[in-house]
Amino acid sequence: MKKLIISCLVFLMAVSTVGCSSKEVVFEGSSKGYGGEVVAKVTFSGDKIKSIEVTGDGETEGIGSLAIEELPAKIVEAGNTDIDVKTGATVTSKAIFAAVNKAIDLKNGVTSKPISYTAGTYTGVGAGYHGEVKVEVEFDEKSILSVKVVEQAETLGIGQGMDTSPVESLPIKIVETQGLGVDVVTGATVTSNAILTAVSDAATQAGADSEALKEITMESKAIDETYEVDVVIVGAGGAGLAAAIRASQDGADVLVVEKQGIIGGATTRSGGKVMAAGTDIQKEAGISDNDEMMYNYLKEIGGEYIDDVKLKAFTDNALDVYNWMIDLGVNVINVEPIHKSIEPNRVHNTLGGGGMTDGFGGNITVPLYEEYKDLDGDIVYNTTVNEIIMNDKQEAVGVIGVKPDGSKVTVHANAVIIATGGYAQNKEMVRSYETEFPFYVTSVPTGNVGDGIKMVEKIGGQIEEYPATQTVFLDFNSGTGINEEAGLIVTMDGKRFVNEYSYQYHVGDALAKTGSTNGWYIATANDPTPTVQYAMTQDKTLKAASIEELAQLMEVDAKVLQETIDRYNVFAKNQKDEDFGKPAEFLYPIEGEQYYALKLMPAVTVTFGGIVIDENAQVLDQNNQPISNLFAAGETAFPGLFGTEYPGCGVAISGSVYFGLVAGENAAKLK
Repeated sequence: MKKLIISCLVFLMAVSTVGCSSKEVVFEGSSKGYGGEVVAKVTFSGDKIKSIEVTGDGETEGIGSLAIEELPAKIVEAGNTDIDVKTGATVTSKAIFAAVNKAIDLKNGVTSKPISYTAGTYTGVGAGYHGEVKVEVEFDEKSILSVKVVEQAETLGIGQGMDTSPVESLPIKIVETQGLGVDVVTGATVTSNAILTAVSDAATQAGADSEALKEITMESKAIDETYEVDVVIVGAGGAGLAAAIRASQDGADVLVVEKQGIIGGATTRSGGKVMAAGTDIQKEAGISDNDEMMYNYLKEIGGEYIDDVKLKAFTDNALDVYNWMIDLGVNVINVEPIHKSIEPNRVHNTLGGGGMTDGFGGNITVPLYEEYKDLDGDIVYNTTVNEIIMNDKQEAVGVIGVKPDGSKVTVHANAVIIATGGYAQNKEMVRSYETEFPFYVTSVPTGNVGDGIKMVEKIGGQIEEYPATQTVFLDFNSGTGINEEAGLIVTMDGKRFVNEYSYQYHVGDALAKTGSTNGWYIATANDPTPTVQYAMTQDKTLKAASIEELAQLMEVDAKVLQETIDRYNVFAKNQKDEDFGKPAEFLYPIEGEQYYALKLMPAVTVTFGGIVIDENAQVLDQNNQPISNLFAAGETAFPGLFGTEYPGCGVAISGSVYFGLVAGENAAKLK
C-alpha cells in the first residue's frame, strides 16, 4: 500500500501588539495501529497546535486511511484529542490520538513513569471478528501475572484453535513481554487487536497507563537463518500441509515456510467443503455417484481448458483423498447439491458449513496441522519466499526468503514444493491474467499475491494465463447473488444475458463475458427470495415508482431497461422463457407499485491460471519437460483443472489436497 501522509494546516492569527509570532517547534509521537506503527508529527506555535502530519503505512486503505485523512484537522481545530473516533476505524483513530498525545507530552516535558497496578483480576473487552472477545487479566502491584481469554467466537484455524492462533499465543507473549507491544499474528489481525484492546482495557481498570504498556516490546535481533532438509515446502495451506504430511510419512526431513503467522491460507477462510463421489455419506442418503460421473461433469464445465490426464487422476482418487481427510479427523456432517438444478449432491460440508458460507475451512486445516505436528514437522512463519535456488544443472535445490525484520532465510533441499496459493489479492495480476474488473472484493489472505507463480516464471517454468477467475456477483448489503436467487438479472447496460436459475458461478462467468463490471438484480415485491425481500427494506437499495425513474438511479438507458423488462414480463405471462430457458416457476414478473435494483458487484476467491504441472505434480518448463526436483500443488498450479467458471464448491480444496499428496510423495523419493 502506498505511504499515507496527510498534512493539516490551520493558520492562526497572532494576537500581539508588536506583530511577531511565536517560535514553531515540532515533536513526534507514535503508537501501534491496526496494521503497523502510526506516527504523528505535531507542529506547535507557542502552546497551540498549528499542524499535524500523520503517517501510517500499514493502515487499511479506505478504512484506517480515512481516519488519517480526517482526524488531524479535527484535532487541530479542537486543540486536543478529545474528539470522536472515525466510525469503522476505531483502532487507527485511537493510535492517532495516542501518537499526538505523546508528542504533546514530549513538548511539555512529561517523561514516562514506572508502570504500576492495583492488584487484582480485571475483565477487559475487545471487538473481535465474530463479536466480543473477553479476557481476564491478573495483576500484582508491579506485573501482569496472567492473561486468559474467557469468551470468544473467533474463526477456527485463524483466530483460535491452534497453538499459533492469537487466542492461544498472544496471552503467553503479553505475560512474557510484560507489555502490549507484541506483534499481532499475521493473517489474524482482527482477533489479535481484539485481545490487545481487551488487555489494555483491563490494565486501565487496574490503574496502569495502557499507552505506556504499548511501548514495551520484546527485544529481538534480525538474524539470518539457514536450514538443510530433504524437502522444503513453500506455503502451509491445504496443498502445502498435505504435501508435508505425505513427505514426512515417507521418511523425508521436511520444512514448511509460511508467509503468515498462522497456517491455513485460503483453505481456512473457505466454506470448508470437499468434493468427492461414492462416499459413505452419499450412500447413506441414497445418492448414486461415482468417479466417472464426477469426471464427466467437471470435464463438461471446463471444456477445452481441461487437461484430461490431470483431471482423471484427480477424480479417480478424490474418494481416497476424502477418506484420508476423514481419517485425520475432518468432520463431514452432510452432503448438498452444487446447485439445486444439478444432480447428484456432491458437495460435502464440514462442521458448521452449508450453503454459500466461508470461515469453516479450519475444520480441514486444523486437523492437517495437528497431524503434521504429530510427525514432528517444522514450520518457519512470517517468511516471504521470493527465490528458488537453482544449481548449474538447472535443478531446484532450495529457496530463499525474507522476514519482516529484513533477516534472510535460506533453505537447502533435495526437492522444492511450491504451494503458495493464488493471486486474488494482486489486483494488477488479476487484471493482466484475467477479466478486467476495476473493482472487486476477495476474502483470501492478503499474502495471496502470486509469489509462487512469479518465482517459477523467473527460473523458466511454464505459466498459463486464464481468461477468468472464480467470480460471483453479489449485493454487499443483502447477500443477494450467492443464494440461488433467480429473478431478473441484467448487465450494467440493462440487458438480460443468462438463465438466472443456474449455478451462481455460471451466472458470474456469463456476466463477466459480457464485459460488464457489475450487474443489476431487478425485483418487485412479488420476488419471494428472502435475501431479496430483505434488500427491499434497506436504505441503500435503489427504489423507484417507475422503470424510467429506476433507470435514472441506475444510470442506464431507460429505453433499454424497459424493453428488457417488457420482454421478460411476456415470458412470465406465457410461462416460457424463449431466450434462456429458465424454468417457469422462477419467472417472477416485474410489476408492482415500486421497483427495486440491487447492484451486483464482483467477488473473486479462486484464481485458475498459474504454474503448469503434470499429473505427478512436477513443474514443466517451456518445452513441457519437468524441471528437476521442482513440484507445485494447489491454487498456484490450477491450469488444466478448471475452465472459465468454477464448477462447484469443494473442487479447489479437494484438488489442492490431492496434488499436495502427489507432490509430497514424489518429492520424498528424492531424499
